Amino acid sequence: MSPRKNNSAPTTDPGDAPTGRPAARAGEVPGRTDGETGAAAEAGAGVLATGLAEGGADGGSEADDDAAARVETAAANSEATPLADAATAGETAVHAEAAAGSKAAPPAEADATPSTEAEPDRDAAGGGRAPGADERIVAVRRVAAAGRRWRVAQLAGCAALLALAFTGGSIALGAARDGGTAAVAAAPSGLSPELLASGSLDASISSLQAHLRAQPQDFGSWATLGLAYVEQARTKGDPARYPQAQRALDRSLKLRPDNDAALAGRAALAAARHRFAEALKYADDELAQNPYNERALSSRIDALVELGRYDEASKAADEADSRRPGVPVFTRYAYVHELRGDVKTAQRVLKQALSTATSRGDVAYVASALGQLAWNQGEYGSALTYYARALAADDAYLPALEGRARAQAAQGDRAGAIRAMENVVARFPLPQPLVELGELYEARGGKGDARKAREQYALVDAWIALARANGVNADLDTALAAADHGDRKAALTAARAEWARRHTVHTADALAWALHVNGRDAEALPYARRATATGYRNAAFLYHRGMIERATGHRKDAHDSLKAALKLNPGFSPLGALEARKALEAAE
Repeated sequence: MSPRKNNSAPTTDPGDAPTGRPAARAGEVPGRTDGETGAAAEAGAGVLATGLAEGGADGGSEADDDAAARVETAAANSEATPLADAATAGETAVHAEAAAGSKAAPPAEADATPSTEAEPDRDAAGGGRAPGADERIVAVRRVAAAGRRWRVAQLAGCAALLALAFTGGSIALGAARDGGTAAVAAAPSGLSPELLASGSLDASISSLQAHLRAQPQDFGSWATLGLAYVEQARTKGDPARYPQAQRALDRSLKLRPDNDAALAGRAALAAARHRFAEALKYADDELAQNPYNERALSSRIDALVELGRYDEASKAADEADSRRPGVPVFTRYAYVHELRGDVKTAQRVLKQALSTATSRGDVAYVASALGQLAWNQGEYGSALTYYARALAADDAYLPALEGRARAQAAQGDRAGAIRAMENVVARFPLPQPLVELGELYEARGGKGDARKAREQYALVDAWIALARANGVNADLDTALAAADHGDRKAALTAARAEWARRHTVHTADALAWALHVNGRDAEALPYARRATATGYRNAAFLYHRGMIERATGHRKDAHDSLKAALKLNPGFSPLGALEARKALEAAE
């Protein structure tokens, strides 16, 4: 998605307070864009190739308070407003609100020297607010509460206001926070990269901010700060960090145009915003200068995967392994194999990565990836074991918390799964866990559960508006969520837009399902078959294909696809698995 145009230039003060929150990122490539301070296996080039051959913080501000209050008031006074076309009206509304905010509070100059009196990021420093009291989440909940009487789960108008509340600092006021605390690439100068190692990301951002107030010409620390913001956005689901990252990286490049960290950081930022063609260009530009930059090598693999260029991604992974073997490359190498249906190789590579990981961030990330891979194959006990290992390394790691709840649900512990997922969305209101919690409520079907489910789906739309306001392409998120729980026409518009940008198994599946829910099954079938053509073992894809085959009269194919989905992962979705069983029973 294209970034929002803002005529006002936000300040680049490192002490700016963060103002937003988001993946998940449904359908995204698992993998970090960091790892240079993690435990990399650097015993020699081509570690994976050899091994396989052997078989082997954000602080609030008064502006945030006022914005949250505006959201509450506006939501209470708004009329029912269904989600408009995801690619048009919703974005227009956010533009209008952002423009209004910009006029109300002109920002400082973008290149202003950091003030030595600026307040540090309170939450990033680990204090100033009790856990769960984040004002951005409070604003989300206020919008949801107002939306209960609307009878719809889509909040275009309030989502736009919510985006203003969240981005009032980062976009309009120049104010300065995903599930991991993984290491961020080392800067060529400035603070020690160890300060950005696992478990210290928030505190390190505060330290970097303080350092840059004293040393505003330190291009390396500006680059490291930008990368740290990207990592926070990725792990905590806070897209308002992306404009901050952009400003910090731009500042670094202005001070030293050829510095590796900032050049590679541009690629990482573009990939995080789902602007993959741009990410590929930036990665190639950096690798032309430094062929061994780990972050650029990783971003290049990510971009090729997310553009659907899987053969090239495989070659890029081999090349990265020969140049900079380590956890970031291992995990991407594994994912390329998983996409081709080679689960055994993916597992072997991830286990190898886990054995080389020593930082808590790396352990949490790789163990969670193994947990997700196990869950995809219906191996729930193994998944829970890996998630437990991840959480032992980092008890706040979002993918592990979310994955554990998903595995609990698949094992039949719906009550435990709901409690766990409620805890996840209370801290990280991201699209995928919000949808999953809503579906768990629907599957339970108790008193008030339908209303609770609608609230979760409403928050998805609010997050999407926020993401778009901060330059994130959220069309895939829109297509996936809206197809089942929102505006079906908007889902199709978003899916078509995403398919025009990139041809991946995930975009093929999203477009197939969006066509299906709009009654266009004949058009949907080729995309559903394309989504499963690489051999990627995904029960949801098989379920979608089976339902589309059923609708087009391909009864035997439908039976086989639905059976395969339930055999592979019988608990793949609280609602989808139930529908698959009903369809099979009706056919017998």
